[in-house]
Amino acid sequence: MNLHDFYIGRTFDAYNYFGAHASPDGVTFRVYAPNAEKVTVYGDFNDWQEEEMGLQETSGVWEKTISSARPGQLYKYVIHSKEGWKCEHCDPYGFSMELRPGFASRIADLDRYRFSDEGWIKNRSVSFDRPVNIYEVHLGSWKTNPDDENGWYNYEEIAEKLIPYVKECGYTHIELMPLSEHPSDESWGYQNTGFFSPTSRYGTPEQLMRLIDLCHQAGIGVLMDFVPVHFALDYYGLAKFDGSFLYEFPHDDVGYSEWGSKNFIHSRGEVASFLQSAAAYWLDRYHFDGLRMDAVSRLIYWQGDENRGENERAIDFLKGMNSGLKKRFPSCMLIAEDSTAYPKVTAPVENGGLGFDYKWDLGWMNDTLDYFKSAPWERHDRYHKLTFSMMYCYQEHYILSFSHDEVVHGKATILQKMWGDYEGKFPQARALYLYMMTHPGKKLNFMGNEIGQLREWDEKREQDWFILRYPNHDAFFHYMKNLDEVYDTHRSLWDGDYDPRKFLWLEVHGEEKCVYAYLRGGLVNRDAVVAANPEDEKLMWRSPVADRTVSVFNFSDVPVKDYTLRLPAPMRLVPLLSSDSDIYGGSTTDALPVLEPQYDSKEKTWKVTLDIPPFTGLLYSAEWIAPEKPKKSPSKNKKKKR
Repeated sequence: MNLHDFYIGRTFDAYNYFGAHASPDGVTFRVYAPNAEKVTVYGDFNDWQEEEMGLQETSGVWEKTISSARPGQLYKYVIHSKEGWKCEHCDPYGFSMELRPGFASRIADLDRYRFSDEGWIKNRSVSFDRPVNIYEVHLGSWKTNPDDENGWYNYEEIAEKLIPYVKECGYTHIELMPLSEHPSDESWGYQNTGFFSPTSRYGTPEQLMRLIDLCHQAGIGVLMDFVPVHFALDYYGLAKFDGSFLYEFPHDDVGYSEWGSKNFIHSRGEVASFLQSAAAYWLDRYHFDGLRMDAVSRLIYWQGDENRGENERAIDFLKGMNSGLKKRFPSCMLIAEDSTAYPKVTAPVENGGLGFDYKWDLGWMNDTLDYFKSAPWERHDRYHKLTFSMMYCYQEHYILSFSHDEVVHGKATILQKMWGDYEGKFPQARALYLYMMTHPGKKLNFMGNEIGQLREWDEKREQDWFILRYPNHDAFFHYMKNLDEVYDTHRSLWDGDYDPRKFLWLEVHGEEKCVYAYLRGGLVNRDAVVAANPEDEKLMWRSPVADRTVSVFNFSDVPVKDYTLRLPAPMRLVPLLSSDSDIYGGSTTDALPVLEPQYDSKEKTWKVTLDIPPFTGLLYSAEWIAPEKPKKSPSKNKKKKR
């Protein structure tokens, strides 16, 4: 590692230098503590007797090689301050830690495990033109282990259960809530002390590598939440690490986050190198397929408050980190959890953006859930809460998310948020999810949502799997699996998510009946079509393509009869899915009919007529039909043959 690059914030592999590294000569320990008077290391290898480390001249780097140290042993650093006090610390670059409430780092050999996912890595992409359907998971509460005092399965044990389930449900990716070591279960991993240490709650680094490797072999991508904004206050962590404000702000007004943790000072080069090396570490050594960056708004604006202005140095850090990660891991996803309207979050840094690949669409989430919470008679006035998302849809690469944040702290679960009584919530939730899965943008759903969980998420309890014994929940789960399968197999629902040419409103002024409809799909030779008649956008749809779909919704509580749906071209609508089917707990018992287009010569348009039950979404495959050419009449002036 080049120390100059480390000081100025250009390093992405500081973990190869700092931390505890085994060699034939023993283990070499290195730690950065430029303001310490003295640093010692002790652990299992020396009966916990302090051994003084050597300072590399004026570098701020303390180093010690101990021949008796071995992987698996615990150790700590003791920082002796210039003021005369001393404090035990875990290793900021430690690769493993003991289980809380202990905080010693553990020497780990990261080269011991050999991955078998070369094919997956070679074919991996950020998936703009592929289906992305993410299952967000908290490992400790997805399912609990009755044979463990804390209720935890280790990484390998959970793999045996989680991977088949994810495959059965049709998800393409798993997103794991933060796995960096953290002292409090209640923080869910968002307040870290070990940024390079996978939490020991679920086992060893090698077992986590095995989990990811098995996911890849099963064709499942794995993402992880990463926290580049703040860190836990615990004395043995990063706070006043060497007796000075090394990692944090020296001023309390910006030094503390709204969660009571400490904010990183991103303007320091050593801090930037620390964080971007941590991000690279998980992609490099563990083969994660991407990182979801938490609380990005707190990096864009001071304390996340737009009124306090932009945090220019933190924005520069984001750009530097993201551009560096994309150069090193171009096929990995970088995802922003950002609630602001800051522009170009998902534009490349070289084009003036922040360099993320995706951004959670929290505006869509809020507007959509607010709509479904409202009574049916109020939805006429709120109609355009659902159409508004398409006004800004193509400004960023959005992921539509119903995450853990929406099912805790008194917010109610997704199913509970639906208006009405218990029985009435299910049809609305089914229609909601059909709307979500057919709307442009990639998808994310938190564990428990797919079974219609009614209890808010609690990190101490597993999901209420027993509710699948009840018909409504079993039918809902069956519906969600079928919906995911339809999404995965129909190209129009994911290829073109960020191309406005591949979406067309068919009904966007159905306020009276709360009806919406849209068409999704590819185009053939669009440039030639537009050149021929640039003012007629509908001409773009008058050609055959591999896949098009039409989605129709009635979000009112009354049936809509003989509804006329106008089409841009002659298209036969073949049913794919009805959220009101009786096999999902709905009231429709008969198979939906194929809808043949009829030409209205007066309006000069094609149309179909259909019935839409209350609280229902209908999905059709739109098959283009070549219109019949009018037959030529024989010419009266045609000369007779001699």
